[in-house]
Amino acid sequence: MPEQTAAPRPPAPTPDGAARPRTPAPAPAVVEPVRHVVDGVVREVSVPPLAAPVEHGSLADVPFRNAAEAPDDVVLSRRQPDGSWTDVTAATFADEVRATAKGLIAYGLRPGDRLAIMARTSYEWTLLDFAGWAAGLVTVPVYPTSSAEQTRHILQDAGVAACAVENVELARLVTGVRDGLPTLEHLWQFDAGALSQLVAAGRGDGRGASGDEGGEGEPRAAVSDEAVEERRALLTPDTIATLIYTSGTTGRPKGCVLTHANFFAEVDNNTELLHPVFRSVSTEPASTLLFLPLAHVFGRMVAVGCVRARVRLGHAPSIRTDDLLADLAGFRPTFLLAIPYVLEKVYNTGRATAEKMRRASSFDRAAAIAVRWGEAAIDARNGHGPGPGLGLRAARALYDPLVYRRIRAALGGHVRYVICGGSPLGRRLGAFYTGAGVEVYEGYGLTETTAAHTVTPPLRPRLGTVGWPLPGTAVRIADDGEVLLKGDQVFRGYWDAERRAAVPDVSDDGWFATGDVGRLDDDGYLVITGRKKDLIITSGGKNIAPAPLEDRLRAHPLVQQCLVVGDDRPYAAALVTLEPDGIAHWRRTHGKEALSAAELTADEDLLRELQGAVDDTNQLVSRAESIRRFAVLPTDFTEEGGHLTPSMKLRRAAIVRDFAAEIDELYG
Repeated sequence: MPEQTAAPRPPAPTPDGAARPRTPAPAPAVVEPVRHVVDGVVREVSVPPLAAPVEHGSLADVPFRNAAEAPDDVVLSRRQPDGSWTDVTAATFADEVRATAKGLIAYGLRPGDRLAIMARTSYEWTLLDFAGWAAGLVTVPVYPTSSAEQTRHILQDAGVAACAVENVELARLVTGVRDGLPTLEHLWQFDAGALSQLVAAGRGDGRGASGDEGGEGEPRAAVSDEAVEERRALLTPDTIATLIYTSGTTGRPKGCVLTHANFFAEVDNNTELLHPVFRSVSTEPASTLLFLPLAHVFGRMVAVGCVRARVRLGHAPSIRTDDLLADLAGFRPTFLLAIPYVLEKVYNTGRATAEKMRRASSFDRAAAIAVRWGEAAIDARNGHGPGPGLGLRAARALYDPLVYRRIRAALGGHVRYVICGGSPLGRRLGAFYTGAGVEVYEGYGLTETTAAHTVTPPLRPRLGTVGWPLPGTAVRIADDGEVLLKGDQVFRGYWDAERRAAVPDVSDDGWFATGDVGRLDDDGYLVITGRKKDLIITSGGKNIAPAPLEDRLRAHPLVQQCLVVGDDRPYAAALVTLEPDGIAHWRRTHGKEALSAAELTADEDLLRELQGAVDDTNQLVSRAESIRRFAVLPTDFTEEGGHLTPSMKLRRAAIVRDFAAEIDELYG
C-alpha cells in the first residue's frame, strides 16, 4: 500500500492568485512522499505541493508586484565595468522593465511575437526577459556560442520577430543568416546601447518604421504606461512564456514550449522547499551570483525564482577561472547554482594549489576527513547512525582553517548552499562539500520540465541520489527502466513551426518519457543511471550504463572529460582528456615539462596514475561492466570542436565518429 503523511497546508494565495509568502518563517517540515510499491519494488513516487497554483496573471507582473509590496528591497545587483556592484531596488527594476517594454511596443512588436536574446549572462538579459513578457512577447534564448547554422535554425523555427545580441560579432553572425529569416524585423546590440535605444523609442524619441536606428519614418508617439498594463492584462498562467531549445546532443534542437504556469509551479515549490537557500535564516540576506547560461533552463529558472522571491541576484558573464573568482569575491553570494564540472574544478584547483605549496598529502587527509564527516552527518539526518564522532569532529575542526575555508573562499567566502544539476555530482564529492561546510542540493530535470523535477530534501539528503520529486510532481519507473515525470512543471509540448503552436508529448494520463534510465530506492529517492540511447550493450550481451563510470573517473584531478565506449565490443573502454591545471602541475612536479602533448599521452608514469583512477572507478561495477582499457587524448572535448553541448554534455556520436581510430586501437 502507498505510504503517505499529510502535507502542510499550501500558503494562501494573494488577491491576484499568486501564492508568495514574503516574511521569513520556520522551514517547512519534510513532506514524506507517497510511494507505490509493486512486488516489493518502489515504482512510483509523488509529493504533495507546497505552493498553491497561480490562477491569474503572469511572470510579467512579478517586477511590478515587488515594487508595490517592497519598493526599497534590493532585488538585483548590477556589475560595473570596474568590477564593483550597484544594487537595484524593486522600484527601480520595475521602472526599467516598464520603460524597456514601452520600447518593444513602440517598435511594433505584437502580443505573442517572439523575441530572441543571444548574449552571455548579464543584467541586460534578465531585464529584457521581463520587459519582453511585460510587452506580451514570447522570449527565445539562444546560446551566444551557437554556430551560424544553429542560430539560423532557432530563429527561423521560432519565427522570431526581433533579436537582441550582446556584441558586434554576434550581430554579424545574425546578419549573415538574415536572408533566411523572413520574420526577423529588428536586430539590437547590447553593447551598442540597445536598451537605451528601446527606452528612447518608448518615450517617443527618434523615428519609427524604417529601421532599428530610428530610420526616416514618421516621428514615434510616446507609449503610455496604460499600454504596458494592457499587454500584461492579456497574459494568463497558460500563456506561452518562452521557447527554450534543447541543447541537441543528437539531431537538431527542438523548441520546448514553457508557460508562465510552468515557471510559477517550478519556482514557487522550489522556494518553499529550499527554505534555507531562498530565504534568509540569519542576519545576512540571501543572494546568488548567476554564472551559468541564461539560455539554459537551469539558469533561467533560478533567475526568475530570485526575482520572484526578492533574492539579490547578480550576473557573471565570464566563467574563466580568474574572472569568476573575482566576481565571487566581489559579490559574496550566500548560495550558488552550478553544474558538477564547476564543483569538480574548485576541488581540483584546491588540490593543485596545495600541491604547489607541498601540502598535497595534507589536502588529501583533509578531503578524506570531510568525506567521512559528510557521510556520517548525512546518515544521521536519515536516522542511520549517531553522526560524526568526537575524533572526526576534532579532525574536521583542525582542517577547517587550513583547507575547507580555502574551498569556501573560492566560492566567495559566504556560500553555504549550492544547487547542483545537469549531471550526477558523485557520492564522494557531495560528501566532501558537506564536510567542508557547503550543503549541496542535487536536482534532476530537463528543459521539458522547466529545470528541476526532483531535488534533495534539505532535512533528508541522501548521497548518490537526486532526491525526491519536487512538491507537486511525481516520478514513475517504466517496465524498461525509463524515468517518467508528471506535474505542473511539465511543458506544453514541442514547438511546431508551421502551426506556430505546441505539439503535446505526454501520455494520455500526463506522463512525460524522459529517455533517462533510473530507479527508485526503498524510500523513494531517485537514482539516475544513464540515458536509454547511451546504454552500451557489449558483444557478450552485457548492458553497461556509462554515466556513473564517467562521473567517477572525471572526479580525478588529472581528468577533464571521459567517454566510455564498448557498444557491440567485447568490453568497456574509455577515452580520457586531461585537466589543464592539474596536468600542468603534474608535469612540473614530475619533470615532464619538455614532453609534447602526444608524448605525454604515452608517458608510463602518467598512465600508471590514471590506471589507478580507472581501478578506483571500476569498484563501482562488476568485472563484466568495468573499464578494461583506456586511451589518453592529446586534445580536449570542446564545444567549439563539436564534442560538447553549451551545457557541457558529451555529444557521444560526434566523439565516436571523430576518434574512431583511437577507439579501434583500444580493441586491437
